[in-house]
Amino acid sequence: MAKEKKDTKQETSTSTNGEATKQAASPPAGGGGGGVTGKALDWKLLGRVMHYVKPYNKTFVIATFLTIFIAANALLQPILIQRTLDVNILNDDYNGLVFMVELMITQLIIQTIAQYYQTYSTNALGQYVIRDLRIDIFNHITSLRLKYFDRTPIGMLITRTVSDLETIADIFSEGLISIMGDMLLVVAVIGYMLWQDWKLALITLIPMPFLFASTYVFKEAIKSSFQEVRTQVARLNTFLAEHISGISVIQIFAREDQEMRKFKAVNEKYRDANIRSNWYYSIFFPVVEILFAICMGLLVWYGCKRMLSDSQMLTISASGKGITPGLITSFIVLLNMLFRPIRQLADKFNTLQMGMVGADRIFKVLDTDEVAENNGKLHTGRLQGDISFDKVWFAYNDENWVLKNISFHIKPGETLALVGATGAGKSSTINILNRFYEIGKGCVKVDGHDIHDYDVNYLRSQIATVIQDVFLFSDTIANNISLNNPVITRDEIIAAAKDVGAHDFIERLPGGYDYNVMERGSTLSAGQSQLISFIRALVYNPAILVLDEATSSVDTETEILIQNAINKLMEGRTAIVIAHRLSTIQNADRIIVLDHGEIMEMGTHQELLKIENGHYRKLYDLQFNSAGIAR
Repeated sequence: MAKEKKDTKQETSTSTNGEATKQAASPPAGGGGGGVTGKALDWKLLGRVMHYVKPYNKTFVIATFLTIFIAANALLQPILIQRTLDVNILNDDYNGLVFMVELMITQLIIQTIAQYYQTYSTNALGQYVIRDLRIDIFNHITSLRLKYFDRTPIGMLITRTVSDLETIADIFSEGLISIMGDMLLVVAVIGYMLWQDWKLALITLIPMPFLFASTYVFKEAIKSSFQEVRTQVARLNTFLAEHISGISVIQIFAREDQEMRKFKAVNEKYRDANIRSNWYYSIFFPVVEILFAICMGLLVWYGCKRMLSDSQMLTISASGKGITPGLITSFIVLLNMLFRPIRQLADKFNTLQMGMVGADRIFKVLDTDEVAENNGKLHTGRLQGDISFDKVWFAYNDENWVLKNISFHIKPGETLALVGATGAGKSSTINILNRFYEIGKGCVKVDGHDIHDYDVNYLRSQIATVIQDVFLFSDTIANNISLNNPVITRDEIIAAAKDVGAHDFIERLPGGYDYNVMERGSTLSAGQSQLISFIRALVYNPAILVLDEATSSVDTETEILIQNAINKLMEGRTAIVIAHRLSTIQNADRIIVLDHGEIMEMGTHQELLKIENGHYRKLYDLQFNSAGIAR
């Protein structure tokens, strides 16, 4: 039951983008498998995990030593009990009895302290490892090209960074070291029993092969059961997340009853999976108890038979031969010590196996080599903003060209506008400039240098992009503007907000600039969020400004409010403007009309209007005439 609950917890981070379904269908070694099949221990994979243990070798050594010590110290208990019964009690040695009781109390205290530090150190070691792994995987993910995210569900990456990492922590806290300690204890107990009296040990342990066989069968059965539970809880989480996110659609179309019926079906499958999991436990543990009882019965039967047949029973010491009450009692204690870890080994092996599966998934992400090359050496000074595209070809999937033989030049301080139908290649142009994607052919230069000659972080720091779909973090307005950059002061934020015309509405919010906008800026309107993005671009003082449909989500009144701010923002900067509203680009120094990735026309607003049956002229007539505005 404990294992099932842990697996349920691990799946709660599944996102709404279908990751749960992918997990259920994919093999565990792949990117999103939900199963735990495969090898229980991959030594090469384990070696990679252990690489993260090196900085914490001291903790690992301490945990390992304590595990061995606990197993060895546990054997003292039956030894002390045996001696107390056979030597002190049978010989009426009161002082010796008191001394042995004190020894047993001391042994118990030492065992408790050792168990505490062993548990603490193994859990701490696991947390140290996953902390470092989480940092590595986050740094790696943020360095990947956008092309990787185009085909990889975000929910899968979140699952890797959160729940899969937790399974690696379990390798240390409940898996590898714990299994080593349990197996060491099992070997030590059996070895001690054989050393004490091999005949009695062999008779007592007759059911052990059946116990090992039933443990193996249970391990395989519960492994499949856990897979089903994880699959169903993932589907349940996906259903809930999607429907809570889309609650407005459900209520608008009065779909509450229909969706409730769907939820009941999903919930029932999850219930049935849990019941099947519980069924295996309800079979396994009674079987273990029955085998334990058989072992205990054999011990009592054979031990008492031999003890009664030995007329010298009362004179045999603990170190002598023969069966004594102390020996039988110590065997009873040893049997309990033997069965306790065996009950848990099946679960712990599954824990280890799931940890290895989680490690395999994580290292597959870390092994992804789709990282933007960053070999550029230029990273100082401020760019002038001279941009040139020379016969540039680009494709997202290396097959279908999105941009075809694109060439243009923007002088420092000029404004270039890109227009065209959806899918014409406008946004692709700025994605290339930011090196979010790499071009297939041609060359892109900034200030006369190939963009690959620049450090990619420096290049992007010189380019501010304001996009249509503004992303705001669950944080204060001030932090969303500065992005927690300590260099940007509160005075600079306020000054930029005044320039954009957003200061008044921010001051009216509770807390002003310290107002928390919540996730994705849900407490702000689309226009207010857009204004925040303009302030963000302004405070970073970029050399190159990119406006990608930046005013499409803004109402007419707000657009008028920020138009002057946009003009001020463009002063002294090279600007690239992508817009469907042609009224916002009429003052651009040059306008490029794109169609299916090719430049169809280029010129000023007036020059393009003079082209009879031209693409720009058609766009202009369609937009302004449909709005009822005369030219």
